[in-house]
Amino acid sequence: MARYRILVTDAKYADDGEIEKRLSGPEYEWTICRATTAEELPADILESCDGILTWHVLRYDPAVVERLKRCRIIVRAGVGYDHIDLQATAAAGIPVSNTPDYGTMEVADHALAMALVLGRGLLRYHTELLADPLAGFNTARSMGQRRLSGQTFAVLGIGRIGTAAALRAKAFGFRVLCYDPYASRGTERALGIERTDSLQDLLSQADILSLHAPLTEETRNIINRDTVAWLKPGAILVNTARGGLVDPAVVVDAIRDGKLAAAGLDVFPKEPIDPATPWYRCWVEQPEWLRGRLLLSPHTAWLADESRADARSKAVETLIAYLERGELRNCVNGLTAETARTFEA
Repeated sequence: MARYRILVTDAKYADDGEIEKRLSGPEYEWTICRATTAEELPADILESCDGILTWHVLRYDPAVVERLKRCRIIVRAGVGYDHIDLQATAAAGIPVSNTPDYGTMEVADHALAMALVLGRGLLRYHTELLADPLAGFNTARSMGQRRLSGQTFAVLGIGRIGTAAALRAKAFGFRVLCYDPYASRGTERALGIERTDSLQDLLSQADILSLHAPLTEETRNIINRDTVAWLKPGAILVNTARGGLVDPAVVVDAIRDGKLAAAGLDVFPKEPIDPATPWYRCWVEQPEWLRGRLLLSPHTAWLADESRADARSKAVETLIAYLERGELRNCVNGLTAETARTFEA
């Protein structure tokens, strides 16, 4: 008989937990679900599971947390955890851990790819050739294209992914500037980049602004109509971090008004995007002023076969370390092994 019952609530893979079962062994009983709400989950499993592995779809509000009668840990197979109520889980004595050591290279690559595609005008050229193969070869239409080397690549948030993006941008010859009030002084010196002590100073110098901050109450909508006004006219914005950092409607309006030259968005406040959302309808219709200037991808910056496997295996390792040895890794809601709830296995 299995010793631990584990629920995967919103799995982002097609198999029946092959990696999870192989790594954990016969003492673990796995229930693999692909739910979008708690109501879609088997109620008996939700209330009796010893641990939860979650991705980024299901929301854990206080009502959901209250139903976790026996759960000893929630492990996020990924980095961001803004869909989990940290206060409610802490009050219930349930540690929440993430897996920050996966997908770093993929997200940084994606951010640079978006920046380079937009900075070099590739999306615009692609769109114009699709619309008219003859007129699309008129190089006079691309006058104003600037050399990327020497431009300022501004990084908001210099954690693991922000650091990886900064180093990639540096290799392309950008002047790299960062802002992160929580990063240790001297981090920028170790990376060979520059630092600014205010968001306004960062934005006012940015040719390309790449967002790499977590989503907190402090950072929610940190790029808004007021802060967009601090950007250089013609700047490029890239967001591969969290959708709540910037409202896409603000981005589209800034492109229309000429404040932004272009933007690349991989994450959105609501996912999937409601196709009736006005800014999204505008992108689908592709008016002349938006054509080739807004690049979207469906929250896939992290995605590679290797990174998906890493997220799964590291999440399982984190789960097992706690349930079997009391070793609590990467806890994000302030609990310790001593302050967390305990049950007999």
